[in-house]
Amino acid sequence: MANKWDSVVGTQEYNENHARITKIAEKNGYMLNPDQERVQKVVGLMTMNHNEFGKYYCPCKQSHPLNPKKDILCPCPPLADEVQNDGQCFCKLFFRESERERK
Repeated sequence: MANKWDSVVGTQEYNENHARITKIAEKNGYMLNPDQERVQKVVGLMTMNHNEFGKYYCPCKQSHPLNPKKDILCPCPPLADEVQNDGQCFCKLFFRESERERK
């Protein structure tokens, strides 16, 4: 096991979270990062947060250690602005569809 999130990749919890993230992307006209390793990392760490804390805390914007009273959930409130302004979210999980050719 090379990465700590490898332990959850392929589990039912991971697959459910990946499906949830895919639906969010589709609903908002986004695409997931074509770099599957990046998707596995972000979705894997988010799944680990869910397994431990019961919610999908954003692994890219969380405190260390995670603070459930302060840290934000995915999708985060600035998601739409980040994708609109930068072409991708801070985590590099969601991208504008128009970014497909550039990445």
